[in-house]
Amino acid sequence: MSKQDKISGHSTEKGVFHAPWEKSFDKILTPFEEFIHRQTTSGILLMGTAVIALLIANGPLSSAYTHLVHTLIGLYSGSWKLEMSLHHWINDGLMALFFFVVGLELKREILVGELAKLRNAALPIGAAIGGMVVPALIYFAINPEGDVARGWGIPMATDIAFAIGALALLANRVPKALITFLVALAIVDDLGAVMVIALFYTETIALTPLLAAGGLFALLLMFNLGGIRKTMPYFIVAVFLWYALLLSGVHATLAGILGALAVPAIPKYNPERFSKHIRELMHRFDASHEPGKSIMTNDKLRAVVQTLENGVNSVEAPLQRLEHVWHMPVAYLVIPIFALANAGIPLEFASLGETLGHPVMLGVSLGLVLGKFIGITGVCWIMLKLGLAALPKDTRFTQIAGVSLLAGIGFTMSIFVAQLGFEGNEELLLMAKTGVLAASLLAGITGFIWLWLVSKD
Repeated sequence: MSKQDKISGHSTEKGVFHAPWEKSFDKILTPFEEFIHRQTTSGILLMGTAVIALLIANGPLSSAYTHLVHTLIGLYSGSWKLEMSLHHWINDGLMALFFFVVGLELKREILVGELAKLRNAALPIGAAIGGMVVPALIYFAINPEGDVARGWGIPMATDIAFAIGALALLANRVPKALITFLVALAIVDDLGAVMVIALFYTETIALTPLLAAGGLFALLLMFNLGGIRKTMPYFIVAVFLWYALLLSGVHATLAGILGALAVPAIPKYNPERFSKHIRELMHRFDASHEPGKSIMTNDKLRAVVQTLENGVNSVEAPLQRLEHVWHMPVAYLVIPIFALANAGIPLEFASLGETLGHPVMLGVSLGLVLGKFIGITGVCWIMLKLGLAALPKDTRFTQIAGVSLLAGIGFTMSIFVAQLGFEGNEELLLMAKTGVLAASLLAGITGFIWLWLVSKD
């Protein structure tokens, strides 16, 4: 160990520097890091926050919980102000990040994923359409008119985190292609939900802000076409786009989708150019290195390292980089906060029979469980019989049927649509949320058991 290392408190091990407590912290942090990277964790966390919200809403803290989510929070500058309840900041603001990640995933799937090839994309696209149309029809058959009819879009959505998390628990028993099929189906399903929100759950349109939003989206596309790969310009314009959509009456979270569609998907360097560039930089790095001298006092070495970082960023598409950066904060922070603010449903066991028989409750629950099963399985069977698509590799049709049950887990998106459809009508919103929770629980359990039984080794 050099004198400098002793002074700074670092130990050297074959050119690797460790802070005094670093190895001890690694022993504690490494298992946790491995845990949060598992596919099932997001679903588990989401389930946990939903249970916590239910316990709070039905416990001694229920009034404090209600007061908190309805607390007004605002931004003020002179005569200008933007004031909303905490609940609306979460649903209209924070959820824009969720839609941003959905948009990034959708764009990637269309460009290079399962949706890039028509032959591969046909079955999940057809399944997603069937899984949206049939649940909506079942709901509408039960609630054909009046205020209750506005909930027809609630059972159309599938919760990606929950559904894939449940399927990932069976990863050793089901083929990988089945998980890929569910991912593609859920992404198309999300796109359908976004279109439904934009077209049918927008009350009034303010033309001037909407035109401003169109201009801002055009500016984002110009950034893309102009070769701007720094993410900050996109972020700044996307914030103004969100505000313009908020004023226009179109749901502001759609700014996340539009912002994602504008993010460049092509890197500056191809792999060959990057490899050549890195080799040149490594020659400069070795030539600039002075043994025993800290990099902090070696300007040439620092310049090479910075150029290396720029090169790494240039070989990775901004879309890919942003999806990697934002996936975990959205999965482990944004969605649980949404669940905490929206899953707090007061349960009245004395009137449970009345709740279970309510048309909205029935429409949502039957739409999610029965509608998804019939819609997805039925469309897949028809497409396979007509030769319009093929089963994913190593997958059996009975497994597709099991996935159609898991697709009935509609937690996040279904509650989101319920908030839009029944805003201001607390009774109907309560019935819709209860239906979503009950159906998601039933769909998750039955789908898991079905796949466990039909996927025996």
